[in-house]
Amino acid sequence: MYSFKNDYSEGAHPKILDALAKSNFEQTEGYGEDDYSTKAAELLKHLIGRSDIDIHFLPGGTQTNLTAISAFLRPHEAVIAPCTAHILQHETGAIEATGHKVISVLVDDGKINPAQIKTVLELHSDEHMVKPKLVYISNPTEIGSIYSKSELEKLSELCRLKNLYLYIDGARLGSALTCEDNDLQIADLGILADAFYIGGTKNGALLGEALVICRDSLKDDFRFHIKQKGGLLSKGWILGLQFLALFEDGLYFDLAKHANAQAALLRTALTKAGYKFLTHSPTNQLFPILPNWLIAKLEEKYSFYVWSKIDDTSSTIRLVTSWATKEDKVLAFIQDFNAAIAARHQD
Repeated sequence: MYSFKNDYSEGAHPKILDALAKSNFEQTEGYGEDDYSTKAAELLKHLIGRSDIDIHFLPGGTQTNLTAISAFLRPHEAVIAPCTAHILQHETGAIEATGHKVISVLVDDGKINPAQIKTVLELHSDEHMVKPKLVYISNPTEIGSIYSKSELEKLSELCRLKNLYLYIDGARLGSALTCEDNDLQIADLGILADAFYIGGTKNGALLGEALVICRDSLKDDFRFHIKQKGGLLSKGWILGLQFLALFEDGLYFDLAKHANAQAALLRTALTKAGYKFLTHSPTNQLFPILPNWLIAKLEEKYSFYVWSKIDDTSSTIRLVTSWATKEDKVLAFIQDFNAAIAARHQD
């Protein structure tokens, strides 16, 4: 049984494991004040093209989101997010557990636009309601779509006009930045976003995310917030060392390209067979709409999520490739996929 369920089933890239092993008996400063974390932060600052940003390493995506968003907002302030957002669907109400409402916006392609934000602002007009203050997006989105540079520029412009924070969840940021449809650079995020994070957990690291805070007013006392939310690891060097290994020679982007390339093989085969997708995804997540009989046949040898029901005879599944996905496994899936269709036609 081979899994296409997610991009964090495997452990870590061998380079990271090797670096961890070599540094295992070193004595380092605790809580992210070690040399590895300092060097990794400086490396990311150089890559993003800003020396005035703050970078913090946290263990996971949900913890990064809840720590950042709750720190950025005052008690009466709220988040605007697309209905597919991770903070709405898959974080057990972590943001709202900190006292901040998440205002859901209905979207078709996973992306939110300025007009939708304006509508929310118009509906929340006085002190009898929560005050929208932060716009949450992810790139890529939860359904694999990506924001273009123009789309992000328009969101950023509106947020600054309306005094809103723009926060980008980058759990799969590498996949977005290396896919064929992308026209964004990581340096653009440092200009257009008030804060964003670079996901390591889903792109070759054992664990860890790098939060980048760009707006000065959001930086104060942030380490206090990390500590209070349980994210300030005593062995913080483990996080910094991994990001140093991922970014010192471009490994982070190479791994994301590999995941995208494996997804492209699947996408081409599914398209050639005549099947459509729930959404256009140029990244490492695919959402093909397949007949239920074919899904059942594939489940005999492969694991994946059945994402949503389309009708009584078909459903959407999610196929995810990773930095470690083997091409021979992808080709085997395609072979079994085509064989199942051919056998059905013969019947």
